[in-house]
Amino acid sequence: MIEHIIRCPWCLKDELYIRYHDEEWGITVHDDKKHFEFLILETFQAGLSWHTILKKRENFRKAFDGFNPGKVAKYGEKKFQSLMHNAGIIRNKMKINASISNAIAFMAVQKEFGTFDKYIWDFVKNKQVKNKWKSVSEVPAKTELSDKVSANMKKRGFKFVGSTTIYAHLQAIGVVNDHLVGCFRYK
Repeated sequence: MIEHIIRCPWCLKDELYIRYHDEEWGITVHDDKKHFEFLILETFQAGLSWHTILKKRENFRKAFDGFNPGKVAKYGEKKFQSLMHNAGIIRNKMKINASISNAIAFMAVQKEFGTFDKYIWDFVKNKQVKNKWKSVSEVPAKTELSDKVSANMKKRGFKFVGSTTIYAHLQAIGVVNDHLVGCFRYK
C-alpha cells in the first residue's frame, strides 16, 4: 500500500521545493554557518521567488566561499567585481554589498553573544514558535516578532533585513514553525 504524504501546498511546485520543504524548511537550525547561509540567501531572495534562489544555491555556495562569514567580510573590489560578473548568482550590486556588510555585522553579533544562534534564539527564549495554521492563506508575511528582530538587526548594521524577509528567515531556520497542522512536518 502506498502511503500518501500530506505537505504544505506551497512546496508542491516541483521536486526541488518538495526536498527543501521535507528536509530543511522549519527544521531548527543551531549552526552558525547554516544561519549565515540562510541569511545570505534571504538577502538575495528579496523581491524574487525562493525557487529562483534554490535553483542557484550551489552557485551561491561556491561564489560566497561556502558561506564563510569571515571570508565574505573581507571581500574587496576584486571579489565584488567577480561576483558582479558571475552569471550563476543574482548579480545585484546592492545585494552583494549587503552580503559583505551582513558578514561583518554577523561576526559582530557572534563576538557579542558568542554565537549568532544564541542571538537569534534569544528573541523567543530558545523556544520555537509553533503556529497552528490550517491554510496557507492564514500564514502572515510578517509578525511582531519579525518586526522586533528586523529592527534590532538594522540597528546592528544588517541590510536587506526588512520584517517580511526576516519572517521568511525565521520560518526557514525553524524559529517559527509555520508548517500547516495537516503537514507531516508539523510535528
